[in-house]
Amino acid sequence: MSIAYLNGRFVPLEQAQVSVLDRGFLFADGIYEVAAVIDGRLVDSASHLARLERSTGAIGIALPLSLAEVEAAQKELVARNGLTEGLVYLQITRGADATRDFLPSPGIAPTLVMFVQAKPFLDVPAARNGIAVATMPDLRWARRDIKSVGLLAQAMAKRAAAEAGAQEAWMVEDGFVTEGASSTAFIVTDEGIVTRPYSQAVLAGCTGAALNALAEESGIAVIRRPFAVAEALAAREAFIASASTLCQSVVRIDGQAIGDGKPGPVAMRLRALYIDFARRTAV
Repeated sequence: MSIAYLNGRFVPLEQAQVSVLDRGFLFADGIYEVAAVIDGRLVDSASHLARLERSTGAIGIALPLSLAEVEAAQKELVARNGLTEGLVYLQITRGADATRDFLPSPGIAPTLVMFVQAKPFLDVPAARNGIAVATMPDLRWARRDIKSVGLLAQAMAKRAAAEAGAQEAWMVEDGFVTEGASSTAFIVTDEGIVTRPYSQAVLAGCTGAALNALAEESGIAVIRRPFAVAEALAAREAFIASASTLCQSVVRIDGQAIGDGKPGPVAMRLRALYIDFARRTAV
């Protein structure tokens, strides 16, 4: 039986119910985080908690727990579910109001829910063989740096990518790749690793930030600038980063092979470095 966390209680997942008047359900008025679990421990927890604090602060939701208490609840949830490899999902909304109104009532209590998902990602075919991505127009709102639960544009892009035989969508605005629908986008050129700089146009990816640091520590240059779809198609390598994929090679974009059409050495090296980092620093 899977156990969830809801507003201070650990309950069976099927009993973790929230009101239909919850503003997360009615207005997507909420924030989420996803952290990886490897060997039963949370990966890069401090970065995910810091981003949670930034995102909730940006939309004015007060966390009902300290960050240390959130982490303790996540650890307890992992332990209660016996999770060794997978994900912890956290969502906080402004809470349930008495009626549906764009303006929330003063003082409503936020809703905090967490649950786990067993998911292998250390030794999977996609890591060995690479994935395909399809490019899509970026239809999202202007504050993509906020990790909002409003994911309709990403869900639409993911569905369109799947219909095109791809495993991820790369969002494109004015000819430049912003990011993946659920990942940070990278290419490898003669300069080094190229990835978009942080701004309100993209989410500051925790896994991507760790990969950037690991790359620079190992002598690989990281260039933070936008790149166009045409440059990605001509790149030596491409890859994505996220909590649920770690570092994963992109071997096809819009049906065209990247490099020799196989996972490249830079991405594979970074994946190995990240897994080592994750195991050394997990809590």
